[in-house]
Amino acid sequence: MKILITGSTGRVGRAIYIRLCKKHPVAGLDRAPSSTADFVGDIGDETLLARALKGVDAVVHTAALHAPHVGILPDAEFERINIHATRRLLELAVDAGVSRFVLTSTTALYGDAATPANQAGWVDEEMVPIPRTIYHRTKLAAEEEVKQAAACGRLSATVIRMSRCFPEQASLMSVYRLHRGIDARDVASAHDLALHLNEPGFRIFVASGVTPFEPSDCQQLAVDAVSVLRRRAPSLVTEFEHRGWALPTKIDRVYSPRALCALGWAPRYSYAEVLRLLEQESAEVLPEEHYSI
Repeated sequence: MKILITGSTGRVGRAIYIRLCKKHPVAGLDRAPSSTADFVGDIGDETLLARALKGVDAVVHTAALHAPHVGILPDAEFERINIHATRRLLELAVDAGVSRFVLTSTTALYGDAATPANQAGWVDEEMVPIPRTIYHRTKLAAEEEVKQAAACGRLSATVIRMSRCFPEQASLMSVYRLHRGIDARDVASAHDLALHLNEPGFRIFVASGVTPFEPSDCQQLAVDAVSVLRRRAPSLVTEFEHRGWALPTKIDRVYSPRALCALGWAPRYSYAEVLRLLEQESAEVLPEEHYSI
């Protein structure tokens, strides 16, 4: 299976490229030159896309504008890259005979739906998004483009809504791994699994760290997260106490990856990996005390 990965020099695209290239012929496309970019140029360049799609069986589409671009780039640029370029990529992919398409999306698009009043939100594929920003709206629109393309009956199309995945303060990242965070390598393994779902049609999965919490915890998580953590994640509590870190008093949402886990996907990198990387002074984790300008 020959695979094209767009956005292949980004954090997630690079992780997907590295995982898949061990098993499949892989080509990367990105506007930033890199060892994981075999084609360099804008995702809206149709000539470049046509070249990159030659002989391709599957596409993983990670290229997009993200939350940090909100307020920096105009809304029209979000629409051009996240929606219009996705639509054209799908059209060209179907014309080129591509049979599998995986879109990297985000749990952020749930927006206000993820944080109901007086309890933590329990977020899974059944929740209806209430997007807030242009980023949320355009990623949701990109998902709809994939759904419409799959309706032709010739495409196996999967959306992976991934949770938070970038370097942050170690204590924050550690707790997030319990309810709203994921390692880039686990994102890559979710995309790997999605590529092997070869039945025509459209599907959406939430990808996040496997949570120890249950829906019955949601009310207490919003007002007394410490008690829930002591009950559900005692080893993390012990680590925090040993390091003198404060536990969060409230947790506002829990992303549930259970639908994806039911297909055999299993994240490998929990909060313990965050602590291990911190000890190694890895650039993947910010130290607990750091200075920024």
